Amino acid sequence: MPRKVKLILNPMADMGRAWKTANDLRPIAQEFKGELSWSGTVYPTHAIELAKQAAEEGCDMVIAMGGDGTVHEVVNGLMQVPEEKRPVMGIVPIGSGNDFAYSIGLTQRPAHALAHALHGGNIQPVDIGLMTDEHGRREYFDNTLGIGFDAVVTIRSHRLPIVKGFLMYLTAVIQTIILNHNPARMRIETEAEKWEQNVIMLTLCNGPREGGGFMLSPDSKNNDGKMEFLTVNKVSRGMMFRLVPEFMKGTHMRFKQIRMGEFKTFSITSDLPLYIHADGEIFTSFGSNLRKAGFEILPQALKVVKG
Repeated sequence: MPRKVKLILNPMADMGRAWKTANDLRPIAQEFKGELSWSGTVYPTHAIELAKQAAEEGCDMVIAMGGDGTVHEVVNGLMQVPEEKRPVMGIVPIGSGNDFAYSIGLTQRPAHALAHALHGGNIQPVDIGLMTDEHGRREYFDNTLGIGFDAVVTIRSHRLPIVKGFLMYLTAVIQTIILNHNPARMRIETEAEKWEQNVIMLTLCNGPREGGGFMLSPDSKNNDGKMEFLTVNKVSRGMMFRLVPEFMKGTHMRFKQIRMGEFKTFSITSDLPLYIHADGEIFTSFGSNLRKAGFEILPQALKVVKG
């Protein structure tokens, strides 16, 4: 059982209902025998600072209470800490997608998830991805990183305040097919091969699912020391609509327009600007001119409380 715990709450998670959820969880937190403190995020990237600060204050566990964006920020905070001082990460999933929580087998019931984290059972290491762009900017990711189509879907989903969860992502997918059908010519290189391809979508997968229900890489595991990549080459809008239900079912691999493989290192150079999301957090958006980036996997880099 952990001794000193920091719980980082994103009050805007779950369409702003996270405050009520947190209040309902206080009786469970009060039963904890160690030292527990709460912090709420008040601006984007705040959870990065809070997680790093918690490690510096000697916390042996940091619990991310929110969605995949909150988890992503906490991961980026903890990964800035030397490995020997890096706290274990717990998760209370109350976001729109909760895809990383799904990948580690966590319950979607917040009360059970908090009690499970505080008990400190089933702590296991997971792999973490690291992106370094052409300007030297670094970003860690725990679940998926998307370039092109699904990054634009993420950008559009953040502009849909009415719908939530899987429906929000599905609505953004439809908008993107109609409005942003623009493949890029990419030079791609892994430790094993290199090729050029007209790519409309490229996703690097540490876990099987993104967007709350799109099974992009059903066999991906975040503890096997490697990641999977998925590319969709230049296709018509009609074919993209055809592929959407296949992505939901995880049966898209049978189409010749899909290329999948595994890697430990991966690099790309594009003739068009790269729009990128990392775990659903926008890394580059419209107006960016980033065209080169490299990626690697850091095996067993972070200990987490699994389900």
